[in-house]
Amino acid sequence: MTERTYDSHLSSPRNFGATATMTNDTSSPAADVAVEQSIVMDVKDVSVYYSDFRAVRDVNMPVREHQITAMIGPSGCGKSTVLRSLNRMNDLIDGARVEGLVSYRGIDLYGPKVDPVEVRRRIGMVFQKPNPFPKSIRENITFGPRIAGIPKSEFDELVERSLRSAALWEEVKDRLDSSALGLSGGQQQRLCIARAIATQPDMLLMDEPCSALDPIATGRIEDLMHELKDNYTIVIVTHNMQQAARVSDRCAFFTTELDSQSDRRTGQLVEYDATDRIFSNPSDERTENYVTGRFG
Repeated sequence: MTERTYDSHLSSPRNFGATATMTNDTSSPAADVAVEQSIVMDVKDVSVYYSDFRAVRDVNMPVREHQITAMIGPSGCGKSTVLRSLNRMNDLIDGARVEGLVSYRGIDLYGPKVDPVEVRRRIGMVFQKPNPFPKSIRENITFGPRIAGIPKSEFDELVERSLRSAALWEEVKDRLDSSALGLSGGQQQRLCIARAIATQPDMLLMDEPCSALDPIATGRIEDLMHELKDNYTIVIVTHNMQQAARVSDRCAFFTTELDSQSDRRTGQLVEYDATDRIFSNPSDERTENYVTGRFG
C-alpha cells in the first residue's frame, strides 16, 4: 500500500489514501453484512496518556465505512478520550500523547508529515453541547470553507446543501442572516452538524450529541444520523444505551480497571461487535452486566 501525505488541494476526501479491506477483525460473522466491507479507520493497540497517566489502554477497533459505531461504558472509561484521538483533538491538550496506530484509509494519522488541521477537516467533530459561533446561521456554515479558501461564489450552494443534509434548511432558509444563538437547542446541534458537513469531511465524530437535548430533538438527531451514514462514516460516544441500540451498527463497550500500583483507574475496551450481538448475546460477562443494568 502506497503511503501518501495530506494534500489540502484534493478535490474529494474520498480520493485520499487507499481503501483497506477487512482482514484483521476477529469478531463474530454476525457483525458483517458484507465481508469485504472497507475499513475507513483502523485503531490498533492504542493507548492514550495524559502526561504519565495512562487514561485508556490497548484499544483495537476497526471502523467500517458507512456505518455508525457507538462507544458505550461508564463515566471515566476513556470513550471520549479515544474519540478525540481519532482526529487528533487530543493534540490540543498539554501532555496528551497517543501510542499505537490510528490509521485512516491506510495513512498513519500521527505520522510526522500529517497535518493535524487537515485531519480535523476530513474527520469532523460534533461536541456534547451545541456550540454555534456567535454569528449568523450563514456565517456558521461558511466559516470553515472560507478558511479553506473555497470561493465565495460557491457559498450559497454550500450553505443550502449543508443545511439540507442536516435536515435544517426548511426551518431556517428565511433567516440565514439571523443569529445562530436564537435557534433552539436541537436546531443549534443540527447547525453544528451542518457546519461540520460544510468542510466536506469523510467521517463525523459525535461526542454525546444528544445529552443536552429533549426527547423530541434527540429523535430528530438520531433520524439524521441514520440519513447521514449513507454519505459519511460516523462514530459516536453515548451514555444512553437505548440510543446506542437504536442508531448503531457496531458497538464498543469500555470499562475501567484499577491499577494496583498507582491506585488510579484506566479505561479499556472490553468488547467490540455488532450492536445486536452486544445487547443480546455478548461474549464478555462484564458487557452483559453493563447492558443489563447491573452496574454503570
